[in-house]
Formats: sequence, structure tokens, C-alpha cells
Amino acid sequence: MVRDSLLTELAVYAAQYKVESEEALRIAQYMLMDSIGTAVLALRFPECAKHIAPIVPGAVLPGGARVPGTQLELEPVHAAFNIGTMIRWLDYNDTWLAAEWGHPSDNLGSILAVADYVSRKRLAEGGESLTMRDVLEAAVKAHEIQGILALNHSFNGVGLDHVLLVRIASTAMATALLGGTVKEIEAALSNAWLDGGALRTYRHAPNTGSRKSWAAGDAAGRAVRHGLMAMNGEMGYDTPLTAAKWGFQDVLFQGRELALARPLGTYVMENVLFKISFPAEFHAQTAVECAFVLHEIIVSRLEDIAEITLTTHESAIRIIDKKGPLANPADRDHCLQYMAAVALIYGSLTAEHYEDEAAADPRIDSLRAKMTVVHDPQFSRDYLDPDKRSIANAIQVRFTDGTETEKVVCEYPIGHRRRREEGLPKVIEKCEANLLTRFPRGRAAGIVRSGFDFQTLSRMPVTQFMGMLVI
Repeated sequence: MVRDSLLTELAVYAAQYKVESEEALRIAQYMLMDSIGTAVLALRFPECAKHIAPIVPGAVLPGGARVPGTQLELEPVHAAFNIGTMIRWLDYNDTWLAAEWGHPSDNLGSILAVADYVSRKRLAEGGESLTMRDVLEAAVKAHEIQGILALNHSFNGVGLDHVLLVRIASTAMATALLGGTVKEIEAALSNAWLDGGALRTYRHAPNTGSRKSWAAGDAAGRAVRHGLMAMNGEMGYDTPLTAAKWGFQDVLFQGRELALARPLGTYVMENVLFKISFPAEFHAQTAVECAFVLHEIIVSRLEDIAEITLTTHESAIRIIDKKGPLANPADRDHCLQYMAAVALIYGSLTAEHYEDEAAADPRIDSLRAKMTVVHDPQFSRDYLDPDKRSIANAIQVRFTDGTETEKVVCEYPIGHRRRREEGLPKVIEKCEANLLTRFPRGRAAGIVRSGFDFQTLSRMPVTQFMGMLVI
């Protein structure tokens, strides 16, 4: 039987591709440190912290994979869940927008857990640790697999959640880091596709809930399980995608073919989007920047506002245009109107603004009720244009006396590739501020100093890096 060609393409890339793009590796460095800071910050929130533990009380593994910001040592499957959940919890890690969207740094859950586990095992057997250069290269490849599959496949369009792609990318790279051959990676990937996909139910009313914050951790842990099983000789399947009637394409993708939109390389890491200044679903990032501009103009006239027009693109309308009650933080951080209202009122937006106490401010719902969302077809075209990849939004406020503000337009958020010179220094500031919520000032400064020095980080053994992050 002929094997599905996509399995082989992904496996060969994971096992054999040599990352030579200096830009991709340096952005991977910033992505890694940004994700570590975001993960540590999430531990401040009890709803996240309750998940960061062994799945069964006491089920630790001395010499296993460590979880940043804690003293936990766990077997790598659940370590991947823990790390992935921490990184994703606050919706503050990097983002990729295309026909499908998602957060490629979610894959660090599996990459860091497996790299630490493998390295500590090697040292115990008299060998050498992997280096952080190995981690950065694995991250570039995981980003590429997830992001290229997202370019032309809308899994959300058939009701599947984007964490499907975390499971696929993480399975490929976890198996490769475990020492898997192309054949073993193919076997692991075939089982990952056979898992099907998580439903997006938990991202949409009336079921919006916290699962959206641990779903990527779940995908990362599942990926490590597939990798370990493949390395233990578990069989693979030749046509999990294309099998008539029973394959992924026929069962879950309306018979459409899965194929790469472009050759796998380093495109995704080079173009990935950072969430730098505030935690907000990425389709709303530029709307929040527009609201910041308008804050000083309108904050003293909130009661005089008659209408607020939010001009946006189709993807934002599809997933974050929400009216009516918002049940919880998971609902609020995916509501365009809520995020814009908070930014207009306060001139800032933090994770705390999504909590119940902040949401009780009656001014927020008052402004939401005055908002009209309008689609701009040009914004949507530019969003999908591979040479632009904009995420444009605009806001204009009209007052009861008939006067109005200018229409403030922002096409590219600060985390965009076109604003790297402006954005990357702020990634360092964000990371250090987040680390200071967990580590003493001297420790945080040392982590930042080592982590943002490319040569130092690249040569550093994985065991040393993960050791720096033990609280």
C-alpha cells in the first residue's frame, strides 16, 4: 500500500532538515524566552496553577522533565501538558494567522519536556545533554509544520480546534528529539492524525470555558505519548488521511485533500507574531492599539458617546465578534468589543482585566452596547496576502452632540515582522517583568542575560537551561 505522502513529507523534514536561517533561529530565541516568561506569569492565576501538578498526587519522576517556575520533575507526557498549559493559559504567547490560526509556541510544551527528559537520561548514562540550539531548531520546525498546514486548511471551518496542529507538529518533533527515524516519525504521525480533532465547542458560547487554556497542553502531552510509543515499536498506519470512508479527510474534512501550501523551510518562524504589550486574542491586537490612541481623547466623555464603530476583517468577525453576557475570562479575552472597551476606558489591558472583578465595571458593557462591527473587505484581503499578512482594525467614536473622533487605523500590530525593530526590545522587557512575578530580581536578571545572548543560549546544555528555571 502507498503511504500518505504528507506523512513522509513531515517526517523527512522533522528528521533531516537543517535549519540555517539566522533570522529564524534568533526569532526562535525570542519566542522561547517570551514563552517562558508567559508561562511563569500564568502561575499567578489559581485556575492555571491548580493544573500544574502530577496528574496523580505524588506521581513525580526524579530525574524526569522539569516544569519552569516550579520544583516539579515529571514523566515527559504530563510535563508537556504542564508546560504547554502554562504557556497558553493567558493567551499571551505567539500567534500565527492564516486560513487556520493558532499559537505555534504551544509546541514548546512537548519540545522542552522531551529535550530535558532525554538530556537528563543521557547524562545519567554517561552521555551528553542536548543543547539549546537543538531546542531552537526543533522549535523552528514545529512552527513550520503547524503554520504551513494552517496556510490553506481551515479546520475551524469544519468545527475542529486548531490544537490539532499542535498535536501533529509536536508529535513530529517529540519523536525526532527522542531519536526517531523517518519511519518511526511516520508511525507516530499516523497515530496522531488518527486521534481526529478536538471540537471547538469550548471556545464558543454557550460553552466557552477554561478548556481552551489547557487544550494545547493536552495536545502537547498526547504528542509525547505518540512519540514514546513509536520509539517502543508501536506500529504506524499507511493511509490515516486518505483512506476511503474511514480516513481523516473523508470523516472530518469533508473529503478535501490535505497538502502543504508551500515547501517546508523557516517561513513561519520568520513571520510569527508576538503578543508584546497586552494579552488579547490576536485578531483584536490592532483594535486595542487603536483604542489606546483614543483613550485620552474620550476617557472624560464616556457618558457622551453615542456610537463606536469597529472596522475589522472577516476572521475577527467570525471568532471574536460577541454580543450579550460573557461568562468568564475565557469568554472575555475572545471578545473584540470587550477588549476594545477596556482599552478605551483604562488605556491599558492586562490579564486581570478579564477576571470577574474587573468585568463588573458597568462602563465596559455600556460601551459594548454602543459598538457596531463593520467588515472592510480590503482588511480581509490584506490579512490573507502572503506579502502583507496584516491584521488591520480601525475605531471611530461619535458623540451625542454629533462630533466624532478621527478614524484611527492600525494595520500591523507591534508584534508583526514589519515592526521587529520596535517590538523585539519590548519582548525582553516583557519577559523580565513576567519572570519577576516568580523569581528574585537577581535570578530573573540572570535568566534574561543568558537567555537573550544568542551564543550563550545556543551552546547551553538543555539541563542547565531548565535548571535555571527551577524555583
